[in-house]
Amino acid sequence: MPSKSKKIFTKKKPEKRLLIRLKKRAGRSKSSGRLTVRHSGGGLRKRYRIVDFGQEKINQPGKIIALEYDPNRTAYLMLVQYADGKKSYQLAPQSISIGDEIITAEQAKPKTGNRIKLKNIPLGTAVYNIELNPQKGGQIVRSAGASALILSQEGKYTTLKMPSKEIRKILSECFASIGQISFSEHRYQKLRKAGQVRLKGRRPEVRGTAMNPPDHPHGGGEGRTPRGLPYPKTPWGKPALGVKTRKRKNTDKYIIKRRE
Repeated sequence: MPSKSKKIFTKKKPEKRLLIRLKKRAGRSKSSGRLTVRHSGGGLRKRYRIVDFGQEKINQPGKIIALEYDPNRTAYLMLVQYADGKKSYQLAPQSISIGDEIITAEQAKPKTGNRIKLKNIPLGTAVYNIELNPQKGGQIVRSAGASALILSQEGKYTTLKMPSKEIRKILSECFASIGQISFSEHRYQKLRKAGQVRLKGRRPEVRGTAMNPPDHPHGGGEGRTPRGLPYPKTPWGKPALGVKTRKRKNTDKYIIKRRE
C-alpha cells in the first residue's frame, strides 16, 4: 500500500463488536467439501468486518468517527456512529473526512456519503453500492474507485452507466450511495514478489502444457510441444478462452447496452 494512503487512517483498533472470525475453507464447497475454486489456500489470518451494505439506520443521521483499512476488500471503510450510540462500518467514498455527517433516507441532500433512493438523485450524479432489488442491500459497484452515473429517469426505472460502460435500467425504488468509492489508486498497485501473492491466499498455478496427459488435455509431448488442439481446453476438456460462460439471467432484459 502506498505510504501516502496510510496517513488517512485513524490510529485505532477495529471495532471489536463488528468483527467476526471466518473459517478458512481453501476453495472447498461448504456442502460437499470438494475443491470448487482451485489455487486458493493459506494467506494471512484476518478478521471479517461486518459492513452495512443496506440501510439499517434509515432517517437517522450518523457521524464519521474513523476511517479504516479492510484486509477483506479493496476499498476503505468508515466507522459511523449514530445518535443512539450504535456504530456500523460502511464503504468509504472518496473525499470523505472524519467528523462529516451522513444520512440514509428516501429523500435527502445529494451529498457525498448520503444514501438515497435512485428516483430522488439528480441526473449526472456518481453513485456506488447500488441495490438491484429494493431492500436487499447494495450488491453492485462496491470495489475501490468504482462509481456508476445516473443517466435518466424513465417511469419506475433509472438508467445507469456502470463502471464497465454497460448501460442498464434499475428500479427507481432501490437505494444507492452518493459519490465514488475510495482508494481509486488500487488499480496501480503492483505485487512486488511471489510472497505477496501467497499472503493474499493465492496458491501457485501450473500451466497445462507442463503437466502429463492424464492431468490436463494440453499435457504430454517432448519439450515445449504445441498443444495439438484446435482450441484451448480446461482441465475437464471444455472449451476455454473466448467462450461465453455467462448463463442468461432474468435481468438481461434491463441491459440497454452491453459492456465494451
